[in-house]
Amino acid sequence: MLKLYNIIEGRLSETKNGSGAVRVYIKPDEHETDYLINELKIDEHTYNSALDPDELGRLEFEPNHIAAIIKCPKKYAASDNYLFKVSSLGLFLFSDKIIIISSEDNDLFDSRIFQKLNSVSDVFLKTVFRCVQHFEEHLGVIHKVSNELETEINQALTNKDLLYMFSLEKSLVYYLKAISSNSRVIEKIKSNSTKMSISQEQNEFLEDMIIEATQCNEEANIYLQVISNMMDAWVSMVSNNLNFRMKTLTILSICIMLPTFIVSLFSMNVKLPIPQQESLMSFWFISALAALSVMVIAIFWWRKKW
Repeated sequence: MLKLYNIIEGRLSETKNGSGAVRVYIKPDEHETDYLINELKIDEHTYNSALDPDELGRLEFEPNHIAAIIKCPKKYAASDNYLFKVSSLGLFLFSDKIIIISSEDNDLFDSRIFQKLNSVSDVFLKTVFRCVQHFEEHLGVIHKVSNELETEINQALTNKDLLYMFSLEKSLVYYLKAISSNSRVIEKIKSNSTKMSISQEQNEFLEDMIIEATQCNEEANIYLQVISNMMDAWVSMVSNNLNFRMKTLTILSICIMLPTFIVSLFSMNVKLPIPQQESLMSFWFISALAALSVMVIAIFWWRKKW
């Protein structure tokens, strides 16, 4: 699917007339792929990287354009079960147009930052910045979800909630890797600003973008450490609870085992040193001895504070 935009009065305006300075290809079909590779001379490996969610971000200089692979969050679906995924975005900056290739419709231009646009290079830089902002928005959602799950786990620890927390921890690992990758791309754009003919105003915007990317990286790292520490604490709590239950079961087993042993001993077919005919003395004696054994064990455990 192809979406076309033009820069009109500093804003992006979608057009249907077949020409646009900003062209967004969403899941390009065979015909569009052939046009991008053969007509626009986009490197096939770079083109495939734009559709590969596992590809790392990078910046490359081609003879007739600049190519950048940027990481961005993938749209969350309920079927993901709290697993936030990452996708790739291909930006190909030509002198008179910019080509954006994506594997899904990310609604890139729904942010207020796409204002005061003067050229396609502004669209290039602000698209990169939008991806950084998108990660920050998702990190805020992850933080809220983790707080809700923490409350549920504190009330009643279930395997389902723990699995959800593991998914969030896994998501943050992927996000941290993607955010770091974007930061390296932004640093490379900054170091090649002269080669890319970036203006002074755009350089200032790049500096703000570097600060934003650094803060996003630190935020993701903090959230990852917090969730990892919470998971470790919950695992320790589960282990301690299991040990306490095992100790309780051990005490109960011993309390049951000794009276059973005493009763079994006196029920053997041997002559006992107590009256057995027409007397209840033997019954009460054995019962008292069994009860005494339980009391001795209980007092012993209480004195040892086990």
